[in-house]
Amino acid sequence: MAYQVVVKSEALGALESQLGERQGRLAALEARVAQLQEARAQGVQQVDARCALNEAQREAYEALRARAGHLEAALRRLEEEARDLVERLVQRKARAAAERNLRNERRERAKQARVSLELKKAAKRTVSISESPDTLGDGITEEAETLALAAESESLESEAGEKWKRPFSFKKRRGHSIGGAPEQRYQSIPVCVAARLPTRAQDVLDAHLSEVNTVCFGPNSSLLATGGADRLILLWNVVGGRLKANQTLEGAGGSITSVDFDPSGSQVLAATYNKAAQLWKVGEAQSKETLSGHADKVTAAKFKLTRHQAVTGSRDRTVKEWDLGRAYCSRTINVISYCNDVVCGDHVIISGHNDQKIRFWDSRGPRCIQVIPVQGRVTSLSLSHDQLHLLSCSRDDTLKVIDLRVSNIRQVFRADGFKCGSDWTKAVFSPDRSYAVAGSWDGVLYIWNVDTGKLESSLQGPHSFAETWQPRIGMVRVRMRLQPTFARVKRLLGSHLL
Repeated sequence: MAYQVVVKSEALGALESQLGERQGRLAALEARVAQLQEARAQGVQQVDARCALNEAQREAYEALRARAGHLEAALRRLEEEARDLVERLVQRKARAAAERNLRNERRERAKQARVSLELKKAAKRTVSISESPDTLGDGITEEAETLALAAESESLESEAGEKWKRPFSFKKRRGHSIGGAPEQRYQSIPVCVAARLPTRAQDVLDAHLSEVNTVCFGPNSSLLATGGADRLILLWNVVGGRLKANQTLEGAGGSITSVDFDPSGSQVLAATYNKAAQLWKVGEAQSKETLSGHADKVTAAKFKLTRHQAVTGSRDRTVKEWDLGRAYCSRTINVISYCNDVVCGDHVIISGHNDQKIRFWDSRGPRCIQVIPVQGRVTSLSLSHDQLHLLSCSRDDTLKVIDLRVSNIRQVFRADGFKCGSDWTKAVFSPDRSYAVAGSWDGVLYIWNVDTGKLESSLQGPHSFAETWQPRIGMVRVRMRLQPTFARVKRLLGSHLL
């Protein structure tokens, strides 16, 4: 029994040691369970926080969505109101134009009736030789004035009804101006018979606050317009080869890219960077009309042969015709390439494009009537006074003379050192079409003889960069200082410009 007691005691000790080990393992597992329960509680809290955050974000999203819906509805309402306002404005302008037409027609009929009555009275009146000299002189003066007025009226009517002979073999279509009377055509000012080559700059001055982009002489060459990147158009009187400030035209929405006078010299049309062209009346500082409708900057704006019609070209790949009386786009021509310049003839619009092509458009029809390819992007076009020749400048560093009677390239002008440095480089004919003039990238002027095709002269003047040119009757040249945008940036940034 003693032996069994000893054995049992040893077994009991072993069991007690195993029990202690198991109790230790149980305590460790309980501590691990407590840690896991705490971590689970933290995870549950994080999940609840994320759920609450997601719910708040969902509510904010729904609120923003509802607000966006309200804003879209308000935008649609505003767009509809804008369309209604535009339609009402157009209708009001149409009614005003119709009323003006009616008043002008009534005034014209009353004037004609009055002139006819005075003519009948003058025809029936007999002058007695016994009247005093004063009375006789008054009667003769009155009759002379009446007859002169009648003759002037008849001459105006015959001039308005006369058909002008122009190239392109199109018949003249009679149009009507806003006043209701037959639309008056302005004949070009007679050009000089022989041009004299310039040898030096007659006047040099700082005309604008920044770059000068375009210059244009008026029909009588006594008025010059300059347009620049400072959004101003300056009018200058040309007196003895010198420029005297005349007027500043303000209100342009962007940099001026093109300036043109109407055939009478009483209006100025400018193309701007703000996707529009603007119209000024000479003598008034503020803009008269804004021709908006392009989707990109307008690169060219030219009057047609009447003061009530104009054509614009833009980088939005369109050419537009405008009725200036109503500030209304009468036609939009869609082209596959940027338009850099346009010129207008009788019933034809000529446009130069970035795809190295010159296109001819019939203003009475919807389609392109001819395409002439050139080797390089077209930067400018110049039409001779007789409308028989077209001068183009392109980025292949050449000038081309196109004979419009046979529609082919007659001459190509090149010169060592001449380089067309930008898409707005201009080339023009001299007034008598004897010479072609263009400015190079380094500021040198190159003059070619159109008849011989040879380079006549290259003038190194005060310019150090590309130049803007416009011919004047009598070949008086005025140079304007031009600083490109790159030079201005370089001046502003100094040594920091890489």
